[in-house]
Amino acid sequence: MNRSNVPYMYILSLLAACGFGLIALAVKGDRLSAFDQGFSSFVQSWESEGWTRVMKGFSWVGSTMPVIVLSLGMIVVLYVFVGRRKGLFLFLAAIGGSALIGNVLKSLFGRERPSVHRLMEEGGFSFPSSSSVTAVALYGVIVYLLWSPRLSRAGKIALTAAAIFMMVCVGLSRIYLGVHYPSDVIGGMLAGTAWLWLSIAVFKHLSDSRDKNVRFSM
Repeated sequence: MNRSNVPYMYILSLLAACGFGLIALAVKGDRLSAFDQGFSSFVQSWESEGWTRVMKGFSWVGSTMPVIVLSLGMIVVLYVFVGRRKGLFLFLAAIGGSALIGNVLKSLFGRERPSVHRLMEEGGFSFPSSSSVTAVALYGVIVYLLWSPRLSRAGKIALTAAAIFMMVCVGLSRIYLGVHYPSDVIGGMLAGTAWLWLSIAVFKHLSDSRDKNVRFSM
C-alpha cells in the first residue's frame, strides 16, 4: 500500500464509526427489537447437538485465552519468520485497543443480555459484542500484516476468506448460543472495523513519515 491510500483508510474508519453510531442510536431507541428477534430465531432454528458443539467451539475461539494464545503465536511469526518487526506495534495496538473499546462501550451502553433461549451462561453487558470487536481487529490485522507481493493470488484469497469466515462464525456463535443480540454483533463488527482501519492508517502514516525523514537525512 502506498501513502496515497492513507486518507482512504481514515475515511473507511469514519464510515464504520458512523455505522456503529447509527446502530447504537437504534439500540438505545429500541428500534431493532423486531430485527433482533427475527434474526435470532432464524439462527437458533438450526439448533442441534452437533451445531451446538460447533458454535460453542467458535465462541471459545473468540474468548480471551484463545485470542491471547493466537496473538502470541502471531507475534512470533511477525518477529521471527516474516520479518515485519515494526508490524508488532500495529498488531499490539489493534488487539489491545479493540479489547479496551469493547469493554468501555459495554459499560457505556449497559444493555442487558438476551434472557430467553440461552444455551450457555455469560455475565456482563451485551452491546456491543466484544468478541466481535476483537475478532474483526485480530483477523483483519493478521490479513494486513501477512499480505505480501510474494503471496500468490490464491494465497491472498485464501487468507482473506479465512479471516472473514472466522469473523462471521464468531459472531454467529454468540447469536446461536443466545448470549448476544444480532445488533450486538453487527455493532461490534463495525466498532472493530473502525478501530482496525484507524490503527492501520495511523501506523502507515507514521511509518511513511519516518521513512521519508530517514531518506532526507541520508
